[in-house]
Amino acid sequence: MSKLAFPSRLLAVGWSGAALRLRLGGTFAALRHHNYRLWFLGQLVSLVGTWMQTTAQGFLVYELTQSPAYLGYVGFASGIPTWLFTLYGGLIADRMSRRTLLIFTQSFMMGLAAMLAFLTFAGIVQPWQIILLAFLLGTANAFDAPARLAFVLELVPREDLTNAVALNSTMFNAATAVGPAVAGMAYAALGPAWCFTINAISFIAVILALARMQLAAAPKSAPRGRALDDIRQGFQFVRSDSVVRTLVLYLAAVSFLGMGFVTLMPAWAVKVLGGGATTNGWLQSARGVGAMIGALLTASLAQRAMRGKLIAIGTFAFPLALFGFALIRWLPLSLLALVIIGLSLMIYMNNSNSMVQTQTPDELRGRVLSIYSLSFFGLMPLGSLFAGSLATQVGEPLTVMIAATLLSLCSLLVWIKAPQVRHMG
Repeated sequence: MSKLAFPSRLLAVGWSGAALRLRLGGTFAALRHHNYRLWFLGQLVSLVGTWMQTTAQGFLVYELTQSPAYLGYVGFASGIPTWLFTLYGGLIADRMSRRTLLIFTQSFMMGLAAMLAFLTFAGIVQPWQIILLAFLLGTANAFDAPARLAFVLELVPREDLTNAVALNSTMFNAATAVGPAVAGMAYAALGPAWCFTINAISFIAVILALARMQLAAAPKSAPRGRALDDIRQGFQFVRSDSVVRTLVLYLAAVSFLGMGFVTLMPAWAVKVLGGGATTNGWLQSARGVGAMIGALLTASLAQRAMRGKLIAIGTFAFPLALFGFALIRWLPLSLLALVIIGLSLMIYMNNSNSMVQTQTPDELRGRVLSIYSLSFFGLMPLGSLFAGSLATQVGEPLTVMIAATLLSLCSLLVWIKAPQVRHMG
C-alpha cells in the first residue's frame, strides 16, 4: 500500500462515519429534546404491556368462546366509546393541560388492567366482563388519543414534527413487535393473568415520564363557546381542506376494511395455520416488525418533500399485501406477508398523520385530530364486527380477500379523484 493510499482510506472511513452520524441524527432528530425522550421511553415500556394484554385478551376470549364472532363483539365494545366521546375528547384537549389529561387517562387504564388481572387470577373471568372492561378502556382511549396526538407539538419544535410522529410510530410498533411475542410465550407458560398484570405495572413508566417533563407555558386554549359550536369548527375545517378531507376519509376505509384481519388473528392462528397462543403472538409481532421498519423509513425520509408519494405507495401496497396474506397457509410466509402489511400500512399512516397536523391551525389541532382519531378508531369496531360476522359465514381467508379487494378500489378512487395528495411534499 502506498503512503498516500493509507490516509486516503482513513479519510474515506471518516467521511462514511460522519455520513452515518448525519443519517442517524436525521432519523432520530426528535430524541434531541429532553421532554420527547421521556415521552418516548415511558410510552415504549407502557405500550409493550398494552400489546401483551391485547394479544392475551384476544386469545383468552377465543378460548372461552371458540367464536370468531365474539372476537368481533369485543372489538365492537371497545370502539363504541370512540363514537360517543372522541369529539369531546378533542375539545377537552384544546381547553385544558394535555399532560394532566394524559396522566388521568393513563392512570384509569392502569386500573382497568389490574381489574382484569384480578378477575383472571381468581378464575372468575367471563366473556361479558371482558366486553365491559373493553368498553371502559375504549372510553379512556377516546379522551387519550386526541390529547396524545396533539401533545407532540408541545414536546418538539414544528420542524421536528414529522420526525417525532414517525418515531412515535416506531415506538408503537417496536412494542407491537415485542409485546405479542412475549405475550404468546408468557400465556403458554404462565397464563393470561400475568400478561394483564405486567400491563398494569407498565403504565407507571409513562405516568412518571409525564410528571417529570419540563414544559413551556401551555398554548392559549380555544375560546370557550358552546361545546357543539366549537366541535363544529373542527368539522368545517376538515370539510373545507381537500387534502385533510381525503386523508380522513381514506383512513376510515382502512380502519373498516383493512384492520378486521387483526381481530381474526387468534382464530387464524388456530384454524388456518394450525397453531396456538404462541403462533398468535408471532403473527401479531410480525406485523409490528414491518410497521416499525415503515416508521423508521418515514423518520429517515422526514426531511425530504415526498410525503405525498409515500402516501400513494402505502395506499396501494397495503391492500395488495393483505390479499396475498389471505392466500398463504405456511407460517414463515405468513409472517413475511405480515411484515409487508405492517410496513405499507405504517408508511401511509405516519405520513398521513404528519400531513394532517401540518395542514391544521394550532388552535384547531385537538379537534381536527379527534376527527382523525374518530375516523380510525370509530370505524375499527364496526370493521371488527363485520369481519367477525362474515368470517363465521364464509371463513377467515375469504373475509380478508373481500376486504382487501374493496380497499384496493378505495385506493384507486383516491388516486383518480385526489391527485393533489400525492403531489404534496
